[in-house]
Parts: sequence; C-alpha cells; structure tokens
Amino acid sequence: MATQKPSIARSQRTSAATKPSKLLSGGNPQIAEADGDEPVQAWIAAIPDWKRDVGRQLDELVTRALPNVAKAVRWNSPFYGVEGQGWFLGMHCIAKYVKVAFFRGAQLSPMPPVASKQKDVRYLHVHEGEAIDEAQFVRWVRAAAQLPGDSCF
Repeated sequence: MATQKPSIARSQRTSAATKPSKLLSGGNPQIAEADGDEPVQAWIAAIPDWKRDVGRQLDELVTRALPNVAKAVRWNSPFYGVEGQGWFLGMHCIAKYVKVAFFRGAQLSPMPPVASKQKDVRYLHVHEGEAIDEAQFVRWVRAAAQLPGDSCF
C-alpha cells in the first residue's frame, strides 16, 4: 500500500458509464475506470437487487458529509477522496453484503467493525435488511477525509 500522499488526478479517462455493464463474481458491476460522479452512479445503477439501495444510500451519505468529494471508479469499484490527499474510501459488492473499505480505518475512533489483512484498512459490511448507522458512518467519512489518503488499494 502506498504511503505517500497522492493527488487525485482528474485524468483524461473517458466514461464508459453509458455502456451496459456485466456483473462480476459476487454481483459487483464491471464498470470502466473513469473519474467523476457519472461512473459512480453507473456502478450504483448496475448493482443487483437490494445492494443498489445500499450503494445509493452510502453514496448519498458520503456526498452529504463532503459535498466536494472526489469520485471515481477504479478496479470496478467506486472510490471517494479529497483532491491532493488521495482516496479514503471504496465500495465493492460481495455475494452477501456490500463492503465499505476505509483505507485508514484503523486510525478512526471507534474503528469500523471488520478487520483487514492490511493493518490500516477497516471495513463496514452491510448485509441485506441491516440498517446503516448514518450518524456513525458520516462521522467516519468526515474523519477519514482528514487523514492522508491512498492512491490505490
């Protein structure tokens, strides 16, 4: 994992958000890498079943907490970051839950509940029918955005 403070470059990548996506294992949409809200919204729209509502809710909470958040799709997953600091959060669909990765989650207090093999990363897993503690999630987002981000995961 990178230790430097990377910039989130607004690259010349073009969005393939209008192309139909296929689902990878676990129901994660395959979306071309691109910067901005459009590819993230395409990823959310392509999520199957109940996970789409979870993805929409999480995206809305991040955007509400940080109106100027940078967004992109990398490695078939939406990433959220702060310009000049790097990415602090990513999402991915797993067969039975939506995985939210806080890239510096071990520095948050309280830490998100699920440990990772990577010492700095902590996860929040959202299963079908589970309510998201919106207030706690927003606190994590705001705190994570103040930490040095990551260029990749």
